[in-house]
Amino acid sequence: MIALLALALAAAGLVLVLADVATTSTGPVNEAQQIVSPPAKAADKKRAPVPGKALATANPLYRTGRLADVNCAPGALPAGSMTAYRRFLTRVTNCLNKAWGAQFRKAGMPFAKPRLRIITSKVKTPCGMWNTGADGVYCSTDRTMYLMISRDQLRNPFPLGITRLIAHEYGHHIQQISGIWTYYWTARTGAGKAQRLLLSRKSELQAECFSSVFMSTMRDTPLVTGADWAYTVDWFRRNGAKGWPQNDHGRGPTQAAWMTRGFNRGTPGSCNTWSTASRNVT
Repeated sequence: MIALLALALAAAGLVLVLADVATTSTGPVNEAQQIVSPPAKAADKKRAPVPGKALATANPLYRTGRLADVNCAPGALPAGSMTAYRRFLTRVTNCLNKAWGAQFRKAGMPFAKPRLRIITSKVKTPCGMWNTGADGVYCSTDRTMYLMISRDQLRNPFPLGITRLIAHEYGHHIQQISGIWTYYWTARTGAGKAQRLLLSRKSELQAECFSSVFMSTMRDTPLVTGADWAYTVDWFRRNGAKGWPQNDHGRGPTQAAWMTRGFNRGTPGSCNTWSTASRNVT
């Protein structure tokens, strides 16, 4: 069982690739990657003037309490069935839409669903070429989550692992539509390498925490058992930083700490990586 979990977790790992901080994992534990780009639509900027740092450090989402429990039950994910994979991922995305949509209503903020595109081979997204070994991509330009299902994933599906991954990608969408990323990309302009890496860690750790907040709504269900979640967090503690040429995601123990924080507290406010001390996002 442990060997199967390790294989499945490896297939559900993720990497952030920025245009000027490009990292490509060559190790066996980080096979999925993300491509993100700064907000690019002029219409979006007209509707929402560029805010200051407060939209990242004091976003209204942080005051909305626990994430809505929408009784998410995406069902089984049997091996060998692409149809089952599509059905499962669509149901999880619908759960994410309901949960985060309710949260945005509580915050009095407009909400927009991301698109979901499930693929079996590399595609070129509006954010650029698909990266070698990538399993998951969120492109902010078209607000689409791209998930590539490999043969290995079909043979050895791990429902918790793929749910965590799509919830992480969805976390970047939340950053995009809430305005958090507007500050992020503004702050990156003119920043030195060390500051850009710090900003990247804040973004990635928050998305992982948002993912864990969603996972907490399914605590102690067949999808998120206590044993599988504990194993997942421990895997990231030991392996989360392996294969990274640069520290743009945080050390393994840091990743595990934000996962635990989000899961235990269950609130978007627990994921405020933008106002915490730098030592907490190392």
